[in-house]
Amino acid sequence: MTSLGDRFAQAIAAFWKARERQLADQAHRGKKDQGNRGAVTGGRQLDGCVELVADLLVEAGLPPESIYRRKQADLPGFFRATKQWDLIVVAGGNLLVSVEFKSQVGSFGNNYNNRSEEAIGSATDLWTAYRDGAFRRSCRPWLGYFLLLEEAAGSMEPLRPAEPHFPVFPEFRHSSYAQRYEILCRKLVRERLYDAACLVLSDRHQGRKGAYREPAADVGFASFVRCLRAHVMGQLAANGKRWIGQRRRPARALTGGRGGPPRR
Repeated sequence: MTSLGDRFAQAIAAFWKARERQLADQAHRGKKDQGNRGAVTGGRQLDGCVELVADLLVEAGLPPESIYRRKQADLPGFFRATKQWDLIVVAGGNLLVSVEFKSQVGSFGNNYNNRSEEAIGSATDLWTAYRDGAFRRSCRPWLGYFLLLEEAAGSMEPLRPAEPHFPVFPEFRHSSYAQRYEILCRKLVRERLYDAACLVLSDRHQGRKGAYREPAADVGFASFVRCLRAHVMGQLAANGKRWIGQRRRPARALTGGRGGPPRR
């Protein structure tokens, strides 16, 4: 059985290769976006990670037809009409899971605040909509946030925050963008905006071979999957017969570790 770490490494490699293909395709067609935007506007680079999570959900016992992606993953909001998530699970008319997948390659200074605001705003919007009954009688859904960040000099160098009027919290002082994202992920969970958050670092050169690094276990992929799987298994134990009857499959054990370079 392929370990979770090896399967995740394959998804990381697929991200970098998809990004390269999209940039090459845009260059061939004569369309060049500013900076790294070409790889962003192409979209779908994280499909390998999305599909891995979907596979793990099926292995936990969910029927494939209960899992929706992107264009079929719109949910009502409170502050806006709808929000398109990257992956959701709806079973028996109940919202079980919603996950946001994000990546950042280059342009760290320009995009860090945008990514942070998106993560906080999307969760706030969903929970407020849930409070007001947007998802009918669904039990509290599981909300996840996944971020793949390029490991490069620009994301790893310590920064001096601007403090013209008031001091920043001490954990942000002399922190790099990678450290700030780690702080963000941890606080998103501790403030209960998300049930789990995952931060993965990957170098653009070694990443093509599936290399990645998790700066902290509590915001690593294995922890993310364990939390998600526990939620799904609990819901299936309570509602499985009513939702999926005889189609439920026995859960398969997950093996794996914290990752790193793939075996050569």
